[in-house]
Amino acid sequence: MWSWVLWMIVSLVALVLGVALALVLTMRTKHPRALAVVRGFNRRLNNPRALRRAGRPGAELSVLRHVGRSSGKPYETPIGVYPLEEGYLVNLSYGQETDWLRNLRAAGTAELVVDGQSHQVSAARVIGLTEATPHLFPRHTFLVRLLGVTEFLVLQRVPVTSSDGR
Repeated sequence: MWSWVLWMIVSLVALVLGVALALVLTMRTKHPRALAVVRGFNRRLNNPRALRRAGRPGAELSVLRHVGRSSGKPYETPIGVYPLEEGYLVNLSYGQETDWLRNLRAAGTAELVVDGQSHQVSAARVIGLTEATPHLFPRHTFLVRLLGVTEFLVLQRVPVTSSDGR
């Protein structure tokens, strides 16, 4: 009886380690088909759960509200941000071809909700790991390096003007 239970536990641990290894390899190699699977999984399962809390005071994730470049449909994407003097830093885990970044670039601006506060932002520039490292939270640096993230987006705060131009 116990050998069967032990076998099941070992099998489950091996499965979890195998999935984790596949995820790390996918993220490091940026293989397009594998990335599409990970992005699809996150879009359908992780993002809806993350959006329940993202953007609220004390939440680890923020919410980027953007408009579809073709459809005009509003979208919300949970993202992790690091504060900068002029705005925020976002790691581009999947690279620069994500839908939210393409939508942001097409629209020019988007709304970013961080810690309960709403900000208008624009995609200022993409920087590398060396320039971004000083701004990362120490506990995230290992994970960023493990997953092979090499590109980061600087989101610049956009001054909000009233409807009368002031």
